Amino acid sequence: MTLDEKLLSKIIEIHRSQNLDFLIHFENIKYNLDDVKIVKTSTPVSKPTLRGDVYFSDTFDFKMKATVKEHSIVPLLSKSMLGPNTEFQELKITTNIPFENLQKNTTFYVHLTNSMQNSSHIELNMRIIRINS
Repeated sequence: MTLDEKLLSKIIEIHRSQNLDFLIHFENIKYNLDDVKIVKTSTPVSKPTLRGDVYFSDTFDFKMKATVKEHSIVPLLSKSMLGPNTEFQELKITTNIPFENLQKNTTFYVHLTNSMQNSSHIELNMRIIRINS
């Protein structure tokens, strides 16, 4: 499934000018995401392909990077990442985005690609796979 690049570009533009609140959902628990960044990056493939029979990769990706200050999320991370598991778990991130004077509920579906933690927060790196707005 391809992403709506125009919609994501508009969301990135809005997010740059306004502070949006993002929540990540794990097993019916919601965690606040801080320092959220959404970027478009190129990938090392020259044409769209299925990588390792695990996930589809286009010539570019939209990625999301964020931090979580709640360390109770740590045990849930290994359940969702490729590596400890044979497939990625799809994660849901929600926010409200102002479109034309309306607050629009928006849901990002992501794959967690890696995480790093220190004593103050956990940094999450995710690949956006689809979006509902």
